[in-house]
Amino acid sequence: MPAVCAAVEKGNGILAYQPIVQAQRTNRAAYYEGLIRILDDTGRIVPLRDFMPMAETTELGRRIDCLSLSLGLRDLADDPTLRLAVNMSARSIGYPDWMRTLRDGLAADPHIGERLILEITESSAMGMPDQVQCFMREVQRHGISLALDDFGAGYTSFRYLRDFCFDMIKIDGQFIRGISDHPDNQVLARALMSIAHHFDMFTVAESVETAEDAAFLIEMGIDCLQGYYFGAPTIAPPWKDPPSVARR
Repeated sequence: MPAVCAAVEKGNGILAYQPIVQAQRTNRAAYYEGLIRILDDTGRIVPLRDFMPMAETTELGRRIDCLSLSLGLRDLADDPTLRLAVNMSARSIGYPDWMRTLRDGLAADPHIGERLILEITESSAMGMPDQVQCFMREVQRHGISLALDDFGAGYTSFRYLRDFCFDMIKIDGQFIRGISDHPDNQVLARALMSIAHHFDMFTVAESVETAEDAAFLIEMGIDCLQGYYFGAPTIAPPWKDPPSVARR
C-alpha cells in the first residue's frame, strides 16, 4: 500500500481503454471506458486486487479517483471526437480535490461534459443516496452522463433507483457470463434490463466474452455490450490506431 500511495501521489497512472458497442452496430465502439492502472517505480502495472478493495474506503481511493478523472479529462480535451467513461466512487463526491478536478476540466472546455460518462458503483451509490442525488443534479446540467456500475451485484434499493436519474445501467458480469447456456442468468438479466428500461435507462451488458452470449443479449434487447469478445482493455488509445474488432 505505501508504494501505491507514493505512485498515486506522483501521478504514476494510466488508463486502459475498453470499447462499449451498440447492439445494432457492433463493428465499432460507441464509446470507451477508461480503467485506471497504477504504475510502480519500475513502470510495472500494480494489480488492482492488491490494493483497490482496501483503498475504496480510504483517502487513497479518493486520490485514485482524482487521478482517473484527470487522465480522462485530458484524453477528452486532446480528442474532441472521443466519448469516455471514467469510474468513481460516490465517496469522492464530497472530496474537494475530486470536485475541483471536475470543475476545472469543465471550466477549460464547457462542452467536455457532453462527452464524459461517470460510472458510479452500485454499492457506493446506495450507501449515500442523498449526496448522489444532489451531485446528479449538478453534473447533468453540464451534459455529463451517469452510469450505475455493477447493477445487481449489491443490494439495490429500488426506491432509490426510482429517485435517481442514471442515464444507463451496467448489468454486472456475474449475470452475463455464459448467459446463452444458463436459464437462471437469462431470467435475472431480463429482470434487470426490464427495470432499467422502465426508468428510461440504457442498458450495458458487462463481461461479454463469447459470440453466443453476444447474440443472445442482442436478441434479448440489450442496448450496449462490453467485454473481451469486443475488445480487451488496452493502454494504447484504440481510437488513434483502431484495432480489429470481433464481429458477431
